[in-house]
Amino acid sequence: VKIRDAIGRTWQCSTVQCDFNLPDRFDLEYVSADGSRERPIMVHRAIFGSIERFFGILVENTAGDFPLWLAPTQLRLLPVTDAVMDYCYDVQKKAKKMGLRVEVDRGNERLAKQIRNAEKGRIPIMAVVGMKEMEQKTLAVRSRKDGDLGSFAVDALLDELQRCSEQAKEMTLMGEVETKEDKE
Repeated sequence: VKIRDAIGRTWQCSTVQCDFNLPDRFDLEYVSADGSRERPIMVHRAIFGSIERFFGILVENTAGDFPLWLAPTQLRLLPVTDAVMDYCYDVQKKAKKMGLRVEVDRGNERLAKQIRNAEKGRIPIMAVVGMKEMEQKTLAVRSRKDGDLGSFAVDALLDELQRCSEQAKEMTLMGEVETKEDKE
């Protein structure tokens, strides 16, 4: 199977090949049905070709803008003030227990710069955290692709992120996030 990269080059990634060389080099033998010693033929199967080539093509074609489920950092918390740092770390801890990949921005920059840095870093979901969010146990959610999505309860957002990540779906519009409690 050949894959075309972002600039039109084709790369062989998946292959099945017969190898007559390695059995010789490793002096491999087996005993055949008639009792004689025979040299085997090796069959190599490479689903993605070299894993480095596969990931190179993946990164190049997505320009590092991975979908939520594949992004190295799925959610970045952007604290507005040092007073909410503990709340951010609590949310991060809870998210990590759910298998989500979350970072807390140190908050040394203006909010606009934090958002810009997260967008340049291709973080799919950002959450602005201020005093209001901490008091209400919510997060002001922002998608890199869709902009401001509104304010959401922490548990509802983390459940939605986990669901999207597990189902390999992109989180595009959240409108109303259906939680486990809503289903019951």
